[in-house]
Amino acid sequence: MQQSASSSGVAADGTSGTVLDQIIAGVREDLATRRAAVPPEEIAARARRAQQEAPARDARAALAGGRDDAAGVRILAEVKRSSPSKGALAEIPDPAELAAAYAAGGASAVSVLTEPRRFGGSLADLDAVRAAVDVPVLRKDFMVDEYQFHEARAHGADMVLLIVAALDDARLRDYLALTRELGMEALVEAHTAEEIERAAAVGARIVGINVRNLKTLDVDVAHYATLAGQLPADVVRVAESGVDGPGVVADYARDGADAVLVGEALVRDGDPGAALGRFRAASRA
Repeated sequence: MQQSASSSGVAADGTSGTVLDQIIAGVREDLATRRAAVPPEEIAARARRAQQEAPARDARAALAGGRDDAAGVRILAEVKRSSPSKGALAEIPDPAELAAAYAAGGASAVSVLTEPRRFGGSLADLDAVRAAVDVPVLRKDFMVDEYQFHEARAHGADMVLLIVAALDDARLRDYLALTRELGMEALVEAHTAEEIERAAAVGARIVGINVRNLKTLDVDVAHYATLAGQLPADVVRVAESGVDGPGVVADYARDGADAVLVGEALVRDGDPGAALGRFRAASRA
């Protein structure tokens, strides 16, 4: 099933002015402001202290094995206020409270958007969630500079997002190595068969297939099944985007996902803990 989203300002051929391009331009501007406030050497020192005082949790172990578990797929539950495709989703005045509800409802990990312009997130949200839950926490942002990786660990992240489409092979390899040096894991996100090959070539251990086209914002949940067979057997498989109910989670589970990233469907539900239970039950069926 394909869901079309508005892509105003996006070139039809996706060559320039894409949503991804625009977001990354804003990310770099915001990063320059943070870097001026906290120099790179200071954020690196904070990251080292954080790893010494509270080592990163094992995100790979938390998300692994869902395809073979009678309890159902793992859920990576997301704290997400808005998105470029849907606009405002939920106010989320207390991200810590929401994250605690996720953990109580059986979420295996919590994803926190920290990009402010399009997603309404912040590092303060990451701090709040880290203090509220014991499960691994993903800093979900557009990682395009080494500074952001030190920043993620300094703020308690156990995992970061690496978008293959946003990085050349050298940066993808270097950033994955840096992630691991800092004690974290990376969710390496692919959208095409070629991107899956690139993720495998650098040794990704957690690979997400995002069924949203980042150039047009269209969603096609069937895209996961098309690509899942091309994932290496030894990676943790994460299905991303398109979840609007238990049926989609069941489809992802049937097609071999270990874990499913769910954001909008949870933040819009009045009882996210109960919703998590329905999603996992559907994956068992």
